[in-house]
Amino acid sequence: MKILIADKFEQSGRDGLQALGCEISFQPDLKDEALIEAIKKEQPDVLIVRGTRVTEPMLAAGPLKLVVRAGAGYNTIDVAAASGRGIYVANCPGKNSIAVAELAFALILALDRRVADNVIALRAGEWNKKEFSKARGLFGRTLGLVGVGKIGQEMIPRARAFGMPVVAWSRSLTPEKAEQLGVERKETPVDVARAADIVSVHVALKPDTRMLIGTEFFAAMKKGSYFINTSRGETVDQAALVAAIHARDIRAGLDVFGNEPTSAVGDFEDPIANETRVYGTHHIGASTDQAQEAIAAETVRIVKSFKETGHVPNVVNLAQHTPATHRLVVRHRDRPGVLAQVLDAIKAEQINVQEMENIVFEGAEAAVARINLDKAPSGSTLDRLRDGNQDVIELNLLTLQ
Repeated sequence: MKILIADKFEQSGRDGLQALGCEISFQPDLKDEALIEAIKKEQPDVLIVRGTRVTEPMLAAGPLKLVVRAGAGYNTIDVAAASGRGIYVANCPGKNSIAVAELAFALILALDRRVADNVIALRAGEWNKKEFSKARGLFGRTLGLVGVGKIGQEMIPRARAFGMPVVAWSRSLTPEKAEQLGVERKETPVDVARAADIVSVHVALKPDTRMLIGTEFFAAMKKGSYFINTSRGETVDQAALVAAIHARDIRAGLDVFGNEPTSAVGDFEDPIANETRVYGTHHIGASTDQAQEAIAAETVRIVKSFKETGHVPNVVNLAQHTPATHRLVVRHRDRPGVLAQVLDAIKAEQINVQEMENIVFEGAEAAVARINLDKAPSGSTLDRLRDGNQDVIELNLLTLQ
């Protein structure tokens, strides 16, 4: 199996892939046209990336079967184009959760104690204890979480260690789960903004989370409160954030921005970087040695499973719902040609198979096939399949709800 790694990737991961017998091409600086040409030249089965954008022309440039995002998100990959070509897309969720939570708390502490401003003043030869000794402190302050996935959940024990109560919202957060996590559940993100002294955003970038945090949210925040975003820049209306910084004395700690460079090194001309109440980092939330080693190990696990079994862990682009309306259940003897006859009959009626599995019983004498179809076969076809093959033990047609 040929693998093209088009981004930074830990040596332990490269060693692990080679131990699987994979042929590795490690070209961490590839992007855009250079990546397209590399795919054409290398003809890889698997493409591994971190922040590198993967576009439809890249997916079309070679015989790719699997794209692995060595990280939690996958918004930099054209998932729709991959799905159209039958290319698996997988990621490594949860492996960087602790690293991102640590950075989120670093930004909270840095904002409260104005750490960056302290450093800048000292480097300029200034001593200003009078100015920098003003801090609110975190004990007893309410932390609000927008998103309570793996990273959001890592924020909770860290807040507890600082003596901070937590309020939270997530589409998946039930009252029972909130009680289990020890947080107060809110009905909407705006309710979180209204209740919190510090808000931290931890949602994946999806169509329904793009610009999730906007003018109404910032208007609900307490004056002088802190806003942290270590998720994706596009989840926040950045213009509304800047307006709130000026109108409501909001202070922001940002690891992500709406207009980030596509490369690891480049110019950054976003005016928000010049806001004195903004502390920014360079989208480094997942960039600890611990997180990258864990992500590398998970990437190796994904490739190993795909290579040895055809199964892809953490796949993100399989259909949750298909056009299937009926399921044909065929209990049959485990003999050659039984299912071929069934499929030929289905094909003759121009019926499409949406999903299919065949489960073999112990001893390999009998099996059950479950075949999801986009319409029901005719009664005559079903009768012919029941009566025309002695290896078909039983055949039933179910209507899917």
